[in-house]
Amino acid sequence: MEKVYKMQSRNLQVFYQNFQALQGINMDIEENKVTALIGPSGCGKSTFLRSLNRLNELIEGTTTKGQVYLDRQAVYTNEVNVVELRKSVGMVFQKPSVFPMSIYENVAYGPRIHGITKKNRLDDIVEKSLKSANLWKEVSNRLNSPAARLSGGQQQRLVIARVLAVDPEVILMDEPASALDPISTARLEELIAELKSNYSIVIVTHNMQQAARISDYTGFFLNGDLVEFNNTADIFVNPRDKRTEDYITGRFG
Repeated sequence: MEKVYKMQSRNLQVFYQNFQALQGINMDIEENKVTALIGPSGCGKSTFLRSLNRLNELIEGTTTKGQVYLDRQAVYTNEVNVVELRKSVGMVFQKPSVFPMSIYENVAYGPRIHGITKKNRLDDIVEKSLKSANLWKEVSNRLNSPAARLSGGQQQRLVIARVLAVDPEVILMDEPASALDPISTARLEELIAELKSNYSIVIVTHNMQQAARISDYTGFFLNGDLVEFNNTADIFVNPRDKRTEDYITGRFG
């Protein structure tokens, strides 16, 4: 079956003032797959992730060259509505960033911003999103209680529900399990496996075992360069580049 690429980058370069953080990245992100980005701290993987929905533009002094495509449409053009882009390409950050409001209002927030105001429609979206994030059973009887009272793992799943509520096509995750305990991490990994049937997922992780468990493809970044990109089994069992092998065997990083 022919591969369908949801997003692509071509000669993507990012500069933070005079520092070049990405060295011209070419990557094809397949639809309905999990793509993991690995590499040591400061190697450019989070910069690449944020480039996919133009979040780097929020950092002063950032310049981006090259191009990113979503469904073969260029992302870096003046015609692109960045708000709509970030709706289509949602982001889950390292630390759960719940809003200081109820569980219900956290999930309903995005749809409200995008013009959905009818209570029954919002109720449906909230329920569907929480079910998709495997959180509904745990919170359905306390939707009006503060989101901040949830555990760390529940908060991260609530953030995912919030992303799902605006009906994205791609979900970006920047080390979403790094602040979670092992049980919450396992739940999150199960959720990612379920979500990929409906979404394309790109995840930055420091945990190489996690990358090996949950991803279909893995990209290894080093010093702002994409050293190697391949299906995950080949990256971990039969890497083509000595630097990849050295990293995954723990010789550095």
